[in-house]
Amino acid sequence: MKKLIAAPYLVWAAVFIVIPLIMVAYFAFFNDGHFTLDYVASVAQYSNIFVRSIWLAAIATVICLLIAYPIAFILMRMDRSYQSTMLMLVMLPMWMNFLLRTYAWMTLLGNNGIINNFLGFFGIGPFKMLNTQGAVVLGMVYNYLPFMILPLYTVMEKIDTSVLEAAQDLGCNSANTLMRVVLPLSMPGVMSGITMVFVPAISTFIISRMLGGGGNLLIGDLIEMQFLGNSYNPNLGASISLVLMVIILLIMTVMNQFDDGEDRVLM
Repeated sequence: MKKLIAAPYLVWAAVFIVIPLIMVAYFAFFNDGHFTLDYVASVAQYSNIFVRSIWLAAIATVICLLIAYPIAFILMRMDRSYQSTMLMLVMLPMWMNFLLRTYAWMTLLGNNGIINNFLGFFGIGPFKMLNTQGAVVLGMVYNYLPFMILPLYTVMEKIDTSVLEAAQDLGCNSANTLMRVVLPLSMPGVMSGITMVFVPAISTFIISRMLGGGGNLLIGDLIEMQFLGNSYNPNLGASISLVLMVIILLIMTVMNQFDDGEDRVLM
């Protein structure tokens, strides 16, 4: 009976996950039916783009963590009657189309945008904010911040308040309670949030194209160019995609090791 119930999900996974992965691997290693490593080897010439993508995604992830952690902690300490309202405000930007949210930042950051026009009243600027790496990171943080807040809040919300009260009774001040009690207990949420932000950030292409301009090419842009751009080369695009998947899997494996270590400490 269980196998019968699981059958539709297995079919869905096979059609939309396993088969596409097999097709990516095939195009990466085969050309006209002949096995070749040329396309995988040629990925090395784009190492600077990989490094840029990893670097910007890492910066955006750290900023999201620094912003999301105190927000999640405040949500945890709030009265439950207000938590649902605050969570709705956190989720509200996600109700708008991703493309529109990113396009709005183009209006804000442009040389004649709202921010530069506002600074102009004080005789400041204009500053070049659009088509920079900073604009790309800003777009990542804005779009992916909820993916960091939600797992953190979900884990923190399960922390028994009596544990915090016990820590305070034993002499911990607020800072010590946060660092020595809340932080270790919330590490599963930290690891989940880092994964949920870093993975889409490293593979994004809309944000980098709209806010970074042509001078801040990321891996997602490079892959999109191979399949839909003028430099049509699905074999190379599949090879880049395969290398990107391997990098993401390695990073997730490392993050899971940290997560398991924290679980063992807590036990």
